[in-house]
Amino acid sequence: MRHAPIDPALFIANRRRLVQQLPPGAVAILHAADILPTNGDGTLRIHPAGDLFWASGIEQEESVLVLAPSAIDPANREILFVRQPNEHLATWEGEKLTKERATQISGIAKVRWTSDLPAVIHAILCECAAVYLNSNEHERAVIEVEGRDVRMARRLISQYPLHRFERLAPILRRLRAIKTPAEVALIRRAADITGAGLERMMAALRPGVMENELEAELAAEFIRRRGRMAYEPIIGSGHNACVLHYLDNDQPCAAGELVLVDVGASYANYASDLTRTYPVSGRFTPRQRDVYEAVLRVLRSSIARTTVGTSLREWKRAAQVEMAQELVGLGLITPEQAERDTPDEPACRKYFMHGLGHSLGLGVHDIAPVDGPLEAGWVMTVEPGIYIPEEGLAVRLENDVLVTENGPVDLTSHVPIEPDEIERLMARPVAGGARV
Repeated sequence: MRHAPIDPALFIANRRRLVQQLPPGAVAILHAADILPTNGDGTLRIHPAGDLFWASGIEQEESVLVLAPSAIDPANREILFVRQPNEHLATWEGEKLTKERATQISGIAKVRWTSDLPAVIHAILCECAAVYLNSNEHERAVIEVEGRDVRMARRLISQYPLHRFERLAPILRRLRAIKTPAEVALIRRAADITGAGLERMMAALRPGVMENELEAELAAEFIRRRGRMAYEPIIGSGHNACVLHYLDNDQPCAAGELVLVDVGASYANYASDLTRTYPVSGRFTPRQRDVYEAVLRVLRSSIARTTVGTSLREWKRAAQVEMAQELVGLGLITPEQAERDTPDEPACRKYFMHGLGHSLGLGVHDIAPVDGPLEAGWVMTVEPGIYIPEEGLAVRLENDVLVTENGPVDLTSHVPIEPDEIERLMARPVAGGARV
């Protein structure tokens, strides 16, 4: 693992929270993610399954966690299954977890090899009444290939047709939305890495620099600090910034343009997600500043509304109403258009067409109840924007916010965002000559 060791107390506490939600006589099963193929015999690097990592800290392929709190034998109430190390694996893939090391990471006393899984599962299922199986139920997921969770579900339902099978995903959706202090600390670390990457990138920003060169500066700083990209970064200059999911990052940044940078580091599998918009030449034009400050005002007020008890629909709707008034001030819509604003047809839609934010954690779009309401411990991105394709101009600003009983806490407030501060930072000398 690239990151520093994590205190297993985090995973012990998470498992305790999970088993408290299971009824008597139930067993829950969590799997590692599959290793995905590319071309020929190539594969992608495994991305640890969020649910398994949340409950165990284990990042190794083919691992399985079985929780059976009502098992007659206490040794069967919490078992982690991992691949058995051997010389072949050590030579070709590197060292695999020993039982002792798996216990150190997870805090799980009973660790067995995956070859033991079928017999142990049979013994446990002979005692239990309900089996809680997991699946990817993210509302925006596009699932075309069956994962390990679903493949096991098919086998168990076929082999044990008289058992009651239940969904584990709704329980995990509620639990994972509320971050513990230890999880918040990891998200803060990821945000700090992102901030350092953006500072390094700003030093390289000047007319003529390529979008991919800016991406390289970010990647170098992330890797140096034991992080990695949480998602494919968006680095769009000029008109490219008007494409919400622009990923080419292959065009030059021209003098007088704005460059929109949507990027986040991942540390210990916990993601950050920030967006900043910078003037390529080092100073905002009057029009650019007006649009920037409009977005910044909506960001500030939306952060202030990120409070306990707020539904996500109410939260987004308030931003839409505020944004419509900002668009009137910018001359983009008329007062009459703003007056016709409705939840179904928001007046801001042409220039602010996406959501206000999403849950953040083990993944940039972490699982959480679809409409909230927000609870203490949620971490939310807040990301209003204005996109004006006819002017080749776009501004999006995004911070990561912790919901607490005492109000929102901005985990990214230290990352420069005020336009005057941006201009001061960009006025520093840069390698390759002054900005023009």
